[in-house]
Amino acid sequence: MNRIGITSTVPIEVLLAAGYQPVDLNNIFIGDPQPERLVRIAERRGFPLNSCTWIKGIYGVVREQQTGTVLGITSGDCSNTLMLLEVLSLHGVQTIPFAYPSAPNTAEMAQELAALAMHFGTSIEAAEKVREELQPCRQLLAELDRLSWQENRVSGFENHYWLVSASDFNGNPQRFCAELQDALKTIQKRPPYPPDMLRVAFCGVPAVYGKELYAFLEEKGARVIFNEVQRQFAMTTPSTDLAAQYTNYTYPYATDTRLADIDTECAKRRVDGVIHYVQAFCHRAIGDIVFRSRLSLPVLTIEGNADFGLTQHLKTRLEAFLDILAQIKLKSQTRK
Repeated sequence: MNRIGITSTVPIEVLLAAGYQPVDLNNIFIGDPQPERLVRIAERRGFPLNSCTWIKGIYGVVREQQTGTVLGITSGDCSNTLMLLEVLSLHGVQTIPFAYPSAPNTAEMAQELAALAMHFGTSIEAAEKVREELQPCRQLLAELDRLSWQENRVSGFENHYWLVSASDFNGNPQRFCAELQDALKTIQKRPPYPPDMLRVAFCGVPAVYGKELYAFLEEKGARVIFNEVQRQFAMTTPSTDLAAQYTNYTYPYATDTRLADIDTECAKRRVDGVIHYVQAFCHRAIGDIVFRSRLSLPVLTIEGNADFGLTQHLKTRLEAFLDILAQIKLKSQTRK
């Protein structure tokens, strides 16, 4: 299969139907033992210091791995992707734009999917067949997510890892599904986490210091039992067809659309507080204003840039937030 780099979650069913192997460039970047090295590649090529680390990391991956084709989201993800695609084209990379509709609209999404299928020389019918083939794996991801919040058997990082990896199924859906099945067998035999741990929602794009963040929270008595964007990447809610599946995917649309999903999930999962992660120099950071005005739960906003580990300052802020959540929970239990 021909490898094709993707800059975010895209309709991979179309790519798979066309014989391509989608590779999420974000996952390769953040999974690198030295991600800062990939950032420096971009900065040496002229990317500004005050630009998004994820964009620079993607550029570094493409240049280092000599990725020949990149499918980039030009509407519904990162405002910098348009310029990234232009720079990659300058270096001879074939770039293909894909735009989500400006608002959830099944008819418009169907048109975008049809155009994408035509570009890659395949059909919506073939892509729908792939969608059906991927459904059992998405159901397994839904079960892993359920075990996270309902049975307390999955760590916050495990939940993050499996859900975020569904953006490209680690380049091999069949192998990914088999590995997930094995992981679930192990997880289901575990004793649950203590029931008195604080229950936290993580909203926003995956953090550059993600693995350390989840471990630190658990060390301090809190668990992430809802990863908002990662769950959206995994598309665990069954849909009637591709157009509906990618219309129900909330991340590309307005913050209000995302908050409706967040409110529902936080209530269902009995969340105590929300950590909202924003990436430095990202337009989505402005959306934190909406998050804070609309969410009824306590919210801590944290920011990341090129710091791939937790700073002491951030650890202190997280500890203080968890102390507040613990006090609120104790008062609530006392009143009962």
